[in-house]
Amino acid sequence: MSEIIKVGMADFAVCCGDDAVTTLGLGSCIGIAIRDTASGIGGLVHIMLPDSKEIRNNENRLKFADTGIEVLVEEIIKKGGNRSRLVAKIAGGAQMFAFGGKSDLIRVGERNALASKKKLSELKIPLLAEDTGETYGRTVVFYPKTGDYVIRSVGMPEKTI
Repeated sequence: MSEIIKVGMADFAVCCGDDAVTTLGLGSCIGIAIRDTASGIGGLVHIMLPDSKEIRNNENRLKFADTGIEVLVEEIIKKGGNRSRLVAKIAGGAQMFAFGGKSDLIRVGERNALASKKKLSELKIPLLAEDTGETYGRTVVFYPKTGDYVIRSVGMPEKTI
């Protein structure tokens, strides 16, 4: 029987087979889903901030796009994934507060999305699809075996990227 593994904020999980990973309430946070297309080994990291170098108290590598993605990739490889076959999808990065300002503090969702894309590009992991931005939160479920990334939002139709 398949299991759906819950991932909290600044957390991650890796699975394979018919198992899936989920995270609830992505607002400005990003859920980065990465999988090995041949083995079906993959996982999800729920990052909160774009750059570990901008924060003093940065011990939790999973909190940041630049280091959280690295942790996820390392764990997928440890479980038997092949680095050359990894692909990614991302969701989240909403503008949750309607202040309309251009301050970086307010634009954290946009900055998280950009930082996630930048890190994936640096690691040469193709970004196959994304559902980012807008002004609403998301709950996601990722199925590494198929690559389906299901996105649910209140008042919006469910979609799979």
